[in-house]
Amino acid sequence: MRGGNDQNKIIHKELSYRIVGILYDVYNELGYGHPEKLYEKAIAKAFDDAAISYNEQAYFNLTYRGKTVGKYYIDFIVDGKIVLELKKGSHFPRRNIEQVKKYLQAADLRLAILANFTPQGVKFLRILNNY
Repeated sequence: MRGGNDQNKIIHKELSYRIVGILYDVYNELGYGHPEKLYEKAIAKAFDDAAISYNEQAYFNLTYRGKTVGKYYIDFIVDGKIVLELKKGSHFPRRNIEQVKKYLQAADLRLAILANFTPQGVKFLRILNNY
């Protein structure tokens, strides 16, 4: 049985804060309105500068009965621990949240950050994989 403190523990707290800080830094310098791909390149540069390991456009196979039927391309897997998915827009549509949940399952990871670049700044959601 888990103790109450384990359930309230923030998963990958320090790394999450570093990632979110980078998201804000990139937005503050670039502003709103750029294609997602350009934000992705800027974030990769910021990860390099901060010596944070990552895989960009990481892909995972979707298999059915032992056969690959498709691939998921994930914007970033950060330090082998956190999925980071970038979007533009002011809202978090259910389809984007479901997409990230599938990425977590495919990558067998516990935490994702879904980041939206909006006219009002960066918004983000932490999404957990409950297995």
